[in-house]
This record gives sequence, C-alpha cells and structure tokens, in this order.
Amino acid sequence: MSSRNDAAIWSGLFTISAESGQTLQAQIRQAIVAAILDRQIAASMPLPSCRILAEKLGVARGTVVLAFQQLVDQGFLIARERRGHFVNPEVLAMPARGPQKHADNQDGVDWKARRKVMPSDLPKPSKQSNWIKSSYPFVYGQFDPALFPTAEWRECNRMALAVLEIRNWAADMVDQDDPALIEQIQARLLPRRGIFANPDEIIITLGAQNALYMLATLLMAKGARVAMENPGYPDARSVFRLAGAEIVPVPVDKDGLKVGQIPADCGFVFTTPSHHCPTMVSLSAERRAQLLADATRNNQIIIEDGYDSQLVDEAPQQALKSIDRSGRVVYVGSMSKTLAPGLRLGYIVASADLIAELRALRRFMLRHPPANNQRAVALFLSLGHHEALVRKLSGAFSERRKRLVQAVSAFLPEWKSSPATGGTSLWLEGPAGVNASALAEMAAARSVLIESGDRFFDGPLRPTNFLRLGFSSISLQHIEPGIRELATAAGRRPAAA
Repeated sequence: MSSRNDAAIWSGLFTISAESGQTLQAQIRQAIVAAILDRQIAASMPLPSCRILAEKLGVARGTVVLAFQQLVDQGFLIARERRGHFVNPEVLAMPARGPQKHADNQDGVDWKARRKVMPSDLPKPSKQSNWIKSSYPFVYGQFDPALFPTAEWRECNRMALAVLEIRNWAADMVDQDDPALIEQIQARLLPRRGIFANPDEIIITLGAQNALYMLATLLMAKGARVAMENPGYPDARSVFRLAGAEIVPVPVDKDGLKVGQIPADCGFVFTTPSHHCPTMVSLSAERRAQLLADATRNNQIIIEDGYDSQLVDEAPQQALKSIDRSGRVVYVGSMSKTLAPGLRLGYIVASADLIAELRALRRFMLRHPPANNQRAVALFLSLGHHEALVRKLSGAFSERRKRLVQAVSAFLPEWKSSPATGGTSLWLEGPAGVNASALAEMAAARSVLIESGDRFFDGPLRPTNFLRLGFSSISLQHIEPGIRELATAAGRRPAAA
C-alpha cells in the first residue's frame, strides 16, 4: 500500500485555486480538516513536510507552515519532534461523519404526509444562481460588483471587530437590536421616505421576506383575506398563503393599484406603492388618499413594502406610511437593493405595541439578527458611506434605465415597456401569444438572462407574454448588445447599428 506520505497522493486531496474567495492558507486548512473528518488520514501516517506539500501545491512554504500551526492550535493536528505532523487521535476517536442521506427517503418517514404547511408546493423562486457568469445578466435584485463599496464595507467590518466593539455586540441581545443601527435607520434612512419614528417603533429583520413572514405569523389567522396587486410580489403572496390567508387579486394600471376594487371585507391590503412589483409604476396621490380613507373606514391593516425605494428617483414618492395618521400602515424596508442582497438586513416600522409583539415573536424564531452585521451596517450608515453609495447607484441606474429603454425600443419595438421612472427593472409586455418562459430559455443559450413575467400573476390563467429585465447587475456597455442578442433569440433580425 502506498504511504500516506506520498506527496502525489496528498496533492490529490487538495483543490487550491487563486480564484477562490478563500485565502490559500484557508483552503489548505479546509482540505486537511475535511480529510480528517472523512477518515482519509490515519493517525499513524505523518503528513507530508511543509516543504514537499508547498512544492506540490505551488504555494509558499510559509503558507503551509501557518496552516499547519493553526490546525495544531485548533487540536486537529499534533506536532511530534523530528517526526512531523500527525492527526490528533482524539479527533479520530469522535464519531465519523456519516454518509449524507439523499432524497430517496432512506429513513422511511413520509415527511410530505406529516407536514402542516405546503412550502414546497408553492411557486418556486426564479433560479439564476449563475448570473454572475452570464454575459448579459438582466436579473433583478442582484448587485454589480463594480459598484459595490468594497473598501468602505471592509473598513466598517474591521471597525466592528475592534475589541471594544466586540464587547458591545458579542453578548446575547435576547429580543433587542443594536441601538446604533436603530438610531441610524431612524435618522438616515426613514426621513428620505418621509417617515419619522421613535426607536420603539422599529425592529430589525433578516430582510423584507423575514419581515413579511413575521407579520403574517403574528396577524393573519386561517381564512384572513389579503388584497394584493395582480401582478404582484409572488413571494409575499406565498408567505401569506402559508399563514392560511386567502389572496384577493386586485388589478393594476398606470396609476398603480386600483384601490376602488379592493373588497371592504379584506382585513389586510399588501401594496408596493413607491415602485409597484413588478411594473415599477407609482401609486398616484389620489389613490393613496383613497386607500388610507377606505382602510380607516373598513378597519383594514395596510402592509406597505418599500420595494426598490431607497434610490433617488426622477419623480420621488414619499412612503404611504408618511401620510398615515391612524397607525394602520406597517412599513417594511430593506437594504438589499442598495448595499447587498446577501446581507439580509431589513426592518419594520409600525406602532410601538405591534413592534413589541414582533420582538416577542422574533425571540422564539431567531432571537435577533446577527449583532456584528448590525453594528457594521450602523457604522456604514454613520460614516456617510450609504449616502454616497445611494448617490452613485442612483446615477448609474438612471443611465442604465435610459439605455435599456432605448435598446428595447430599437431592437424589440413590438414589446411595450411600463412608464416607470425609477427602480432597477423594466417591465415588458410582448405581443399576444408570445411565450416568455420559452424565450427565457432560448435567451439563456445566448448568455442572456431574463425573467419570465407569468410568476407575478395570480390565478390559473396567467398571461405568458410578459417579462422583467433587471439592470442593477449589468454594466452600461453590455445593455445594448444584450438586447440585440435577446432580439435574435426572439426571432427578429437586429437592425444595423
């Protein structure tokens, strides 16, 4: 049998890549730990020397030395004088990692039969996990790495990891939030939307969807009727249905939600008035006033999602919450469209009594969002980085929106775009009979990612000739070539430049 000290065998356990987000040292440590836990290394076999392993991996010897030393400090390896490094027998004495069970129901339990809610039966999200490798990613809700404030965000995270800061956030906060973040949201984010709130009227969430889930869990009993825009935000619709609510679809036009068609017996109204999802049109002032008046008369709760509203628009709209005088508007906000969707930080603004109940509920779900992230975001806001980022993104996205509208008009003239002046996407209606889902598949083969619009509609008969083009993650110079490719996929010969 080949010795485990055979460097060729050892190098086969490693996949080291300079393109990985991890340092070379971290990749070496991860590979060794995985091999130890998978019982690929016997306790009697010495690891190759730092020099030999470094040569085989093509890395500096010091990188391997530091990796080995870290694993010794963590107890995975032990160093024996003049003999080298070995696996710590105490680690091998622990139960081995068992094989992962697959979806063939090896444990004999019919979990679908036992479930009380049906999350996997609800509409699936639009899967575009490989968007960053696409040449023309017209995807919604993703960020542009070229616009991300990497240096500023790293600075704030380093500051949050200072000794004194760690003492502030490392303790269990139970049901509370970082007061510094609450203060910054209160002072920096909400006034932009015309909202002025006290600290006890704000709670931090793990993004807008977590906020909607908590509100549905707390407020919606089985059979509750929720009026929603149609087309509308599909994940909100699914969240409310999971709570047992009945969705009442209400149509949308160029002035937003048709408020006059909301039934009086609906206990809740969910709306995206600043930028309607997905058309991006704004709810008119007249309909806003009518919605608030009707909600007061019918004792309805309005859940307002500040969808795509943190940027500076050509025609800015104040939040519905800013003109609410009865306390029946619950505002849901997020930092996903400005800072980063992967951060998963949002907030709810509502009456203090409701926020107190949400804190009690959240404590049983997750206690509180990670406090280190809260502190880093608080620092990001307090240092003015977010304000500068909003200005930068607003200018860039305004240019992209204009370029996209021009390109669609030139190369897809039969597709009609919505009249929105803000947001980070464009809603298109194609000729009758067009199948946008099939078009999305053909476009993907040309490295163009688009989103079919049928998932935004409710009911069994959903139109197929709509699509959404996001432009937050595609560079300005790639917009026109991307629409040319989309036109080709749609069967039109692009016009000459």
